[in-house]
Amino acid sequence: MIARHLGLARHLALRYSDGREPLDDLVQVASIGLVKAVDRFDPERGVSFTTFAVPTILGELRRHFRDHGWAVRVPRDLKEATLRVNRALAARGGRSATPAELAHETGLPLETVLEALEAAGAQHAASLDAPAGEDDDAPTLLDTLGGEDAELAHAHARVTLAQLAHVLNERERAILRMRFEEGLTQSEIGARIGVSQMQISRLIRAALERLRQAAEHS
Repeated sequence: MIARHLGLARHLALRYSDGREPLDDLVQVASIGLVKAVDRFDPERGVSFTTFAVPTILGELRRHFRDHGWAVRVPRDLKEATLRVNRALAARGGRSATPAELAHETGLPLETVLEALEAAGAQHAASLDAPAGEDDDAPTLLDTLGGEDAELAHAHARVTLAQLAHVLNERERAILRMRFEEGLTQSEIGARIGVSQMQISRLIRAALERLRQAAEHS
């Protein structure tokens, strides 16, 4: 019985083949469903084996997609809804459909159809080594990802300093900018504005202290 109906299993597997899941895997899943159908079939019920086997095989295929065909974990009812929406889209033969049309064809609420369409993107993960374009020399997806901005951690501090800068005079702000933004030494700052390194040191300490006090009271 199994050998005689392997063609049926393959035919049903083809119905679920969309190019993203290997056909051989789907045929194997459908064949397991066929074996289960043979084990459970009772000829005394008066139903032909094919009539009994088809829903059993299709159920095995649906369970495979529901339990193993997702890159991330989503609720079971949403998986079922996504499969129904995908089957409705496949039955259209490439013709587009609005969510309202899919809701009518599947019998699902419109909100559920919208969730299913969004969840469909979680079924398959893309490799970071995959090309980001169609050209042979296109960069990979990994190449298009942004890196960590080392200055991001200082953004809050910059905003805070900008708000507190009113407690300093223009000369003090210029000295702090040369010291901490331009990276000049105290001697270089002193030479630029015409004062000694010792005076620059006192000015920096006094300016930082006023900033600290302003921050505590802000």
